[in-house]
Amino acid sequence: MHEEPRARIVRIIKEIAAGNYSDEIMELTREEYPPEIREVAEAVGLMMVRIEAREFGMEQLHEKIREDALKTVTAIARALAARDAYTEGHGDRVGAYAARLARRLGLDAEAAERLRVAGVLHDIGKIGFSDRLFHNDDTRLDEEMLDEIRHHPQWGHAILADLDFLGPVRDYILCHHERLDGAGYPAGLAGGGIPLAVRILSVADCFDAMTTDRSYQKARSPETALALMREMAGSALDGEVVEALALEIAQGGLESASACPSPFRPPGG
Repeated sequence: MHEEPRARIVRIIKEIAAGNYSDEIMELTREEYPPEIREVAEAVGLMMVRIEAREFGMEQLHEKIREDALKTVTAIARALAARDAYTEGHGDRVGAYAARLARRLGLDAEAAERLRVAGVLHDIGKIGFSDRLFHNDDTRLDEEMLDEIRHHPQWGHAILADLDFLGPVRDYILCHHERLDGAGYPAGLAGGGIPLAVRILSVADCFDAMTTDRSYQKARSPETALALMREMAGSALDGEVVEALALEIAQGGLESASACPSPFRPPGG
């Protein structure tokens, strides 16, 4: 007999409350389920990860359990991106660009992996967005909507707070909208106060946003996007990182619009 979605999610939550965790909750984050079911499933999935982190102490867990926790959070991040046709695949592409930039700039393999994870998860704080922000198809954002946008790095950092094995990844996510001139958010960091890894993540995020269709703009060509980013060098973006990206794109090409890498090893795992 077919189980109605609301009855199914109530059943799964009762099972979780009884200590019987499974991946069944993540099935309800798929596009075919109603938005309210997907939102509850995403929230419960995050809750499961945080409870497990507190109960077992993630720094002492076997690598397999770390991987499972990271897969759950990643699935939620991808489900959030899929709510908006304009951002689907964005996190995976940002992660891929950030890792490529890290390697080009001489960072080691572990640093590159941390940046890839940060790219995939950087917008997970958007789970706190209201439906009207998710479904906004124009540029008329009121102050309340802008406030939601400015808070998503902090929400993302809070969501991942108990996943100690992520290490600095959480701070990269918190800071990915900071600017060299101090006009970014949430902390208004400036210049050398912004770590290189964060500057790399910001450049990767900016490039993918510019070169894919958004509700407020058509995708720009890579050449146009890089020209605009060079104009932002020294104010919003690190010019050296922008030039490294230009060279990386020229030699390695663009990431696929449907980039979705296989599960990755947790940083430090």
